Amino acid sequence: MSPHTRAMVAAAAHAFICGRKIVGVHDHEFGKDMRIAAEAQGERLQGFDGDRAAKFDGSSSEIYDAVDDAFVSLEIDGLKAHGYDRRTSSHYTLSVLGRVVQLYDHASRSWFAYTIQVG
Repeated sequence: MSPHTRAMVAAAAHAFICGRKIVGVHDHEFGKDMRIAAEAQGERLQGFDGDRAAKFDGSSSEIYDAVDDAFVSLEIDGLKAHGYDRRTSSHYTLSVLGRVVQLYDHASRSWFAYTIQVG
């Protein structure tokens, strides 16, 4: 998965799992704040990646990134989720611990951490 896709998925999953409006994401790998916003209302998601001027939206089962023209599946189970990035053919799993999302990217065999900023 690309770094921006991982951050987008972390924000989307947190929005669905915690029911909070996301106003930013801190990427611990790069040590930077990303301008990612997301909000889930029921089964629908709307989001925007301000760093890439990219809209993303979808449902609690699939997210669409308009700039990449790509779909990422999302299956939520309590405070955990998993899915598949169709653009890069890679699986991921994640867990939400308060405002922190820990995501494991199976393709890169690495863990990534994101602190979610809520509004």
